[in-house]
Amino acid sequence: MLVIRPVELRDLDRLYELANLAGFGLTSLPKDKEVLRKRILESVHTFEKPIHRPGGELYIFVLEDLEKNIVAGTSCIVSKVGGFEPFYAYKLQTMVHRSRPLNISKEIPALVLVAEHNGPTEIGGLFLAPDYRKHGAGRLLSLFRFLYMTLHADSFEKKVIAEMRGVVDDSGYSPFWEALGRHFFDMDYAKADLLSVADKSFIADLMPIYPIYVSLLPPEAREVIGKVHEKAQPALSMLQDEGFTFSGMVDIFEAGPIIECALDRVRIIRESRITAIDQITIEEVDSPTFVIARAEGSFRAGIAPLDQTPREGIRVNARIAKALDLSLGAKIIVSPLRPSDSLQGGPG
Repeated sequence: MLVIRPVELRDLDRLYELANLAGFGLTSLPKDKEVLRKRILESVHTFEKPIHRPGGELYIFVLEDLEKNIVAGTSCIVSKVGGFEPFYAYKLQTMVHRSRPLNISKEIPALVLVAEHNGPTEIGGLFLAPDYRKHGAGRLLSLFRFLYMTLHADSFEKKVIAEMRGVVDDSGYSPFWEALGRHFFDMDYAKADLLSVADKSFIADLMPIYPIYVSLLPPEAREVIGKVHEKAQPALSMLQDEGFTFSGMVDIFEAGPIIECALDRVRIIRESRITAIDQITIEEVDSPTFVIARAEGSFRAGIAPLDQTPREGIRVNARIAKALDLSLGAKIIVSPLRPSDSLQGGPG
């Protein structure tokens, strides 16, 4: 049984292992153990305190295999980007140049640096160990976050973005960075990416403040603007199915696309419902698979077949109930793991 729970400090060594498996370009899962430790402690503190408005808090979750007692993956939420430390991105804009005497009009794409001080919520940091990339585990590791956010709506913004991993090869080479960023930062991509996790002030100090004309970049850099790493394509497709669209902005380091969606328009939230456990059975439940999460108390989430009882509560297998620490009457939130599935005997 795979269960989502908040990260704990005891997960540090395993998350460090996962970070080193992840390759380059996954900023939210740094390969520096001390930086990772500080992020875990920050997240632990977030879960311990009451949050009434988003202020940049970090929520890190892990996917645990209870049978093997091992962390198989991780993902995170940042309640708000911007604020004391701005959120930086390149906005794709079109510059129009005209010459009336020559009767020439040219539309030139350009990258304009944006520093957002009052930004949306951001999801990121998703990585799943290769052995677990099956049976909906990756989908769970991504989508449960929206159910967590809707359960704690005051703690998050009304819009959510995701910075998708851009094109970076296994050695850390980024065509976009080599064509642009290196000229201003005098360091390789991996070092700049790691520095940005702990302190973004150097970006304002060194990044060019004037628009960058895309046509002046070499072809290999132009080609990757707004493109995702091949390993990020499934995650992009899944979020697009949930309602996310391109925001018109790209990451400043490797030009991966930034996508966005209003929180209340995310498919898994629109199809979710808060209900209660009405029956716990030793029999297997024959129905489509749902994301199920505790709506009260210590957060736990998983995927399971569920169906609706005549009293409009939920019937769940005992093994699932034990893994998620659910008893009769427990308040839960459920939503189809995939679009178009619905509870048997109940509303979709």
